[in-house]
Formats: sequence, C-alpha cells, structure tokens
Amino acid sequence: MLPRRRRGRVEDPGSSSSAVRFPGVAIYLVEPRMGRSRRAFLTRLARSKGFRVLDAYSSAVTHVVMEQTSAEEATCWQESRATPVPGCPRPALLDIVWFTESMAAGQPVPVEGRHRLEEAVPREGPPSPVRMPPYACQRPTPLTHHNASLSEALEVLAEAAGFEGREGRLLAFRRAAAVLKALPCRVSALRQLQGLPHFGEHSRRVVQELLEHGACEEVEKVRLSERYRSMKLFTQVFGVGVRTADRWYQEGLRTLDDVREQVQRLTEQQKAGLQHHRDLGTPVQRPEAEALQQAVEAAVGLALPGATVTLAGGFRRGKLQGHDVDLLITHPQEGQEAGLLPRVMRCLKEQGLVLYHQHQRPHSGDPARWTRRSHTMDTYERSFCIFRLPRPPGAAGKAVRVDLVVVPISQFPFALLGWTGSKHFERELRQFSRKERGLWLNSHGLFDPEQKTFFCVDAEEDIFRHLGLAYLPPEQRNA
Repeated sequence: MLPRRRRGRVEDPGSSSSAVRFPGVAIYLVEPRMGRSRRAFLTRLARSKGFRVLDAYSSAVTHVVMEQTSAEEATCWQESRATPVPGCPRPALLDIVWFTESMAAGQPVPVEGRHRLEEAVPREGPPSPVRMPPYACQRPTPLTHHNASLSEALEVLAEAAGFEGREGRLLAFRRAAAVLKALPCRVSALRQLQGLPHFGEHSRRVVQELLEHGACEEVEKVRLSERYRSMKLFTQVFGVGVRTADRWYQEGLRTLDDVREQVQRLTEQQKAGLQHHRDLGTPVQRPEAEALQQAVEAAVGLALPGATVTLAGGFRRGKLQGHDVDLLITHPQEGQEAGLLPRVMRCLKEQGLVLYHQHQRPHSGDPARWTRRSHTMDTYERSFCIFRLPRPPGAAGKAVRVDLVVVPISQFPFALLGWTGSKHFERELRQFSRKERGLWLNSHGLFDPEQKTFFCVDAEEDIFRHLGLAYLPPEQRNA
C-alpha cells in the first residue's frame, strides 16, 4: 500500500502510460445532457481507476457513454460524427449505467443489451423522427446546432413575412426554424420531420428543396428582391421599425443616401442612427461588450455603491458577438435604484462615452397591467444609448448601441429572464404561461388573474418552477 500522496501520483493517467490498466477500452463521455462539470468529474473518476478516457471523439474510441439520451438521439449523434474509418468498427453507444457499473467493479463490465443505446436503424437510411414538445420553452436550444442552413432559410421567409405585416406567416416559419435548431441531429431526409410540431406543408416544401438541391428558389428570390433588401437595410437603422421602413419604401426610398436627403423628417434617434450607421452595422464583439459593462459598473459604483450591473441579451446566452449591449442595473435594497440612471448617465457623459441617449422614465400604475404587456414594452426606467467604446486617449472609439435598464430587486429575476431572450423563446414562454397555466408573465412579474396575486421569486429558476417547466440555462434558450 503506497502513501496517499504518492498513490495519487501513480494513478494519474497523465504521468505515465502504465496508469492505463485497460488499453483495449477507450471511453468518450458525451457532454450535452451530462453537463461540463459532471463530465469532468466522471473523467477524473474513471482515470483514477485506470480507465482511458479521451477528451475528443475519434476513431480510437471504443465506448461512447451518454446520459439521459434516447436510442434515437444516440443514433442521430453517431450519424452526425465523422465518416467511419474503413475496417474500424463503430464504438458501442452505451447508457451511463454501463459506466457506473464498471466504476463500481473497478474494471470494464461486459456490455449487455440493457447497456446499449444503438437502435436497429438501417445504415443506408436516415435516422428516425424525434419527439419534440410544442413550445420552445420546453426544449433546450443550443447556440450552435446541426441544421443552420435549413433554419436560416426559414428565418429569411419569416423576416420577409414580417416586412409584409403577415404575422401568422412570420410565426409559422419562425416556429419551424426553432424546431430545427433544437433537433439533436442533422436532418438528411424529409421523413425525419414527421411528427414534429409547427411543421406545415410550406416549411416542409422549403426543407425538401434544400435537401434535394442545396438551395430553395423561393428563399433566393426573396433575398434578391428589392423590397426585402431595402426593408432589411432600413430596419437596421437605430430608431427605425417596420412601419417606418415600409413608409420609406412606399415613398420610393431605396438606399440610406435617399433617406439622408429627407433628414428634416427624421427623429433625433434616427439621425443618430444614420450618423453612426457604419459602426452600428458592425457586430459588437464579446470583449467590447464586457469593456462597456465595466465602464458602466464603474459609473454605477460611484453613483450608488452596492448596485450591480448584469450583461443580458445574446451575450448572456453565450454569443460571441451581437448587434447591441443590454445591461440591467439593480440594488439589493428595494427603492435605492430610484433616480440612479440620470446620475449614471451624467458620469458617463463626463467621460466622453455618450454619443446619444434617450431617457425613458418609469411608469406607474396597476402592476397587474404590466403582466399583460410584452417584454419589449416594459415600463422600467431606461436609456436608449449610443456609446463610444473606451479607448486610449487620442484614439477614436467605435460607436455601439447600449440599453441601460434600471430594475427594482423584487422584479429583477423577471427582467433578467425577459431581457436574456431569445425573442422567440420569450414569446413562447409567455404563451405557455397564458394558455397552459392561465398565468400572465412578462418582464415585471408572474400574475395569477384568478387569485389576483403575484408570485414572489428569488431567481429565474423559481419562475420555471412555478410554471411547471424544467429550468433551461441561458445558453439553452437560443430559439
């Protein structure tokens, strides 16, 4: 028996090849359902017992271990991996039960039928359809997925429908795109769409054309149309919505130069948007968003010690770039946040960071009315801003869109949920609340209209629990 410290070194698989007791077994632990921290723990456990655990999937893997994964999902996962090496057998797809039994035995246990996840799917045919709940808030949607080209095509049609004011058509395409984003495998045949929610004939036809030809004539026609291109250009200007863009188009405007000739008709917000359009049209990188967060945190700390600033929006969902920066400001003591925003803006102006801002005062009234509003119409005190990125003296900083939102601590979990997005996820969550639970939800609270009571929560997890939903972390809300 070796002393504890020395024994730990001998069993460290990274110290020498002799630490691997079972060279014929190479395990790969699949992370998505297992989670990063649990995967790391199981990896350390297995290596401490002499098992070989690979960090990356390759032809050397002999045993793939998954947790909370169906046979269909496991098969889809394996089909989406690299093409098998000729003469190299496919690894066994195993449930976590095989792993735990092997750890308990201190050696690989024989693989039995109850351990296997492989399904009798013909190799030459596509995977079977996947079951999926109808609401986006009921299913995890990662940032990167297997069907980007298909979902992007449907989103183009959704966007074009929105430009035409056809709300029903917009939602149909957006819901179908959201389903594709949540699928655990790549769609390679139309039959995989069978049984999936929100996949109407039109969406199926688009997907079929993409699968068969690699492009869809309808989508390409939309992308190249003058109206779509002009509407997309106009709505990317800060302060311009679909109605304004449509009016400009109907008046014969087609380019930003056309708009600049009508400058006397523009709002101050639209003028600022045009002035800084080149910068605002460039994606904001995560380091830039974090730099702005730090600048706002410093100003908030001077104005109200103890107040916090939280980065929301797509960056909270894991995005590496976005079109703007959303920052939520609160204080742990209810009411201390009142009047904070003007002081913060004054401090930021003195630093030369503010290029434009429009202040929205908080609205008062019956709190129950707030929950009938969408999260895009909340009544928090807010500043719509264009900031200059902090830069060394003498250097020109890039202009960036920033929203500062001040939230009472009692409503902060609801505001954080609403401002994290995605937009479609939030819409589905509110619809689920209303239709399936009879409750009103928005960025201010969760209200029971029958009991005429608000739900008190301390965190986002409590909101999901009150709605009877499994908690989805921000990085799984990219619907």
